[in-house]
Amino acid sequence: MLSEVVELIDSKHRFAITSHVRPDGDSVGSSLALMLMLQELNKDVVVVMRDHIPRAYQALPGARHVQRINRFERPHQYDAVFVIECSDIDRPGLPGLSEQFVVNIDHHTTTIRFGDINWIDSTASAVGEMIYNLCKATGARVTAEIAECIYAALLTDTGSFHFPNTTARTLKVASELIRLGANPARISRAIYYSQPFSKLKLMGLALSSLQRDQTGRIAYLAVTQQMLALAQATEEDADGLANYPLAVADIDVVLFLKEIRPNVYRASLRSKDAINVAKIAEYFGGGGHRNAAGCTVEGQLEEIQRHMVEKLQEALMSPSALHHRSLRPLEEERPIDAQRIDRG
Repeated sequence: MLSEVVELIDSKHRFAITSHVRPDGDSVGSSLALMLMLQELNKDVVVVMRDHIPRAYQALPGARHVQRINRFERPHQYDAVFVIECSDIDRPGLPGLSEQFVVNIDHHTTTIRFGDINWIDSTASAVGEMIYNLCKATGARVTAEIAECIYAALLTDTGSFHFPNTTARTLKVASELIRLGANPARISRAIYYSQPFSKLKLMGLALSSLQRDQTGRIAYLAVTQQMLALAQATEEDADGLANYPLAVADIDVVLFLKEIRPNVYRASLRSKDAINVAKIAEYFGGGGHRNAAGCTVEGQLEEIQRHMVEKLQEALMSPSALHHRSLRPLEEERPIDAQRIDRG
């Protein structure tokens, strides 16, 4: 509950903030905004992540202060650790986290209540929206730097205000953030228009693999390790490629598969309107948002595409058709969360 979080912040001093592996715009923006807010309240705070901050978010205020760690070294190392946008306690990929006092902050309905304090608000468009409410509840001054980080969280988790989680409240908060100093043009330019040449080369290779199913409503494409090598690209360069086929009028659902190691693929699902791809991702061991979700699976590319497209077809015709798994989710690696999407 929000009131419990406020009471904790008032009574304690030393905090850490973390989020899921392969951080996205909401996890990074929200974590940085929370860090800056706690600093405004004269708290001792650090943001720690297992993975590096993606290039698109490195220009956000405070990003250069994020520390990469492999584990929490000792029990109760901090007064509390804020865990941002994670479906369960394993998502940050940091051993020792369960031995800390954990504050679980998320807006996904499927999130396990794993924290000592759990603040879950499924009505929020992004965790960034929740952090803005937390700023107001604590009385912290919302600086231009905090506003920029929260705006980035809202922008990315709503798909540039395209997804159905964009509400009147979301736009009201965005308007207030601009009034407080967030620069929409600069943030959008940093996130969407500062890409390396290798990303465009990879995009060309990925789009050349684009196919549609026989219904014409489902598009699927892939990035393989060979494509990454040809484009001299990184996995990060594949982020966002899942969204492009949605520009086709007749396409309702997109399946994007990214090979992260031989025969292991991270699947990103995107959809329009009322089609709930989170249910499909959950079926294959993953999760996420209604219109942006994902999972990690193992197998041959053609086999994965066939099975996942079949299940997407069944779900488009009858949501109750998902009755058994055809693919084996990867056990040692937790599925992605949305944008996570590889939000990618």
